[in-house]
Amino acid sequence: MLSVGLVLVMSVMDSTMANVALPTIAADIGIEPSLAVWIVNAYLMAILVTLLPLAALGDIIGYSRIYMGGMVVFGIASIATALSDSMLTFLMSRILMGIGASGVMSVNMAVVRFIFPINIMGRGIGLNALIIAVSAAVGPTVASIILSFAEWPWLFAVNAPISIFALTVGFYSLPANIHVRKPFDYLSAFLNAVTFALLIILIGSIGQGANPLLIGVEFLVMLASGYALYQRQVHASSPLVPFDLLRIPIFALSIGTSTCSFIAQTLALISLPFFFQTNLGFTVVQTGLLMTPWPLATGVIAPIAGRLADRYPAGLLGSLGLAAFSVGLLSLAMLEPGALPFDIGWRMVLAGAGFGLYQSPNNRTLVLSAPRDRSGGAAGMQGMARLVGQTVGAAITAVLFSIVIQVQATIFAIGVGALFALGGAVVSGFRLRESALRDAP
Repeated sequence: MLSVGLVLVMSVMDSTMANVALPTIAADIGIEPSLAVWIVNAYLMAILVTLLPLAALGDIIGYSRIYMGGMVVFGIASIATALSDSMLTFLMSRILMGIGASGVMSVNMAVVRFIFPINIMGRGIGLNALIIAVSAAVGPTVASIILSFAEWPWLFAVNAPISIFALTVGFYSLPANIHVRKPFDYLSAFLNAVTFALLIILIGSIGQGANPLLIGVEFLVMLASGYALYQRQVHASSPLVPFDLLRIPIFALSIGTSTCSFIAQTLALISLPFFFQTNLGFTVVQTGLLMTPWPLATGVIAPIAGRLADRYPAGLLGSLGLAAFSVGLLSLAMLEPGALPFDIGWRMVLAGAGFGLYQSPNNRTLVLSAPRDRSGGAAGMQGMARLVGQTVGAAITAVLFSIVIQVQATIFAIGVGALFALGGAVVSGFRLRESALRDAP
């Protein structure tokens, strides 16, 4: 878990630190701020197009090998990013970093499954969620500290020694798993890459108000490649994209719950900084402090929820958590100018705690509901649900910001996030019925 935790800290903090440094990086390498967004998009696209193929490869050659391979690639790409001096070299390095991060994310939950015994699996997943939440919370602070005495390349160069240490620990400690001898489906991997790359490009086109004809062509090509991928996978004996796992009701409902929750989270996390500054009149520094209670509350509740998940149904915990998450978002949207930091703080804590209560039990159920030899595919689908949810949430936010006056758009976006969180609570509740049917004689 030390090895797993170190790599998670790096991969989660990297995106938050890069976001803080975007204006500085753009000015240093001489690019427009609008182009600097692709520094983030390239990283996300690389993860999306390789996540499921690497998860499937983990089933074939072993999860620990994929995990350690991701560490190596991430460390090398971090050095390359630190040495970048142009937009081209920066983008190529960020894509490579994304591939390395994908190697880690694609099999993360599968590795945890082989570390912890089944009777305390919830604790392991809760610890995993705690590491992610704390890393997200301290990322901007760490970036500010580094930038206060060093140049932006050190944000990425610091990953190299940590990668070496994590790789050394992992080499001696990460568990082996029984892998399955089967061929790797290269054509499906290509169709998967085309489908999800076009998804990111399409979202960028919509957000930037591109020509409707171009948007239509991108959508049709994405739809065609996605349909071809589905037709190829649904008849495959060893699918790269595990559509067959979605036939397991508990698994499918857990994926649906996860997707709804991350759509809600992304809508909120993008909109809240604008809401605090534009609607409520707080400064940038104050906004950063006001955002902190959410991930801290998630970090406190997640390991507790992991222990509860070993004793109580995930459907119940998920419904309660996402209902609290929805109430927290709705109460934030109702704030008016003059609101005190305490008024904001307890609402942020409620939203973060609700998210933490749902997350660990949901991930535990998602991973354990799949066959043990399909842990890689289950972990890949878990990561894909998160990424698709974040991508769709970002797209909805962009559309709302483009068609509604910004003062009202932030309130609309937070309110829509509350509706998605409530929808996730309903989907999670259906798992109680499925569990009862499965346990019935």
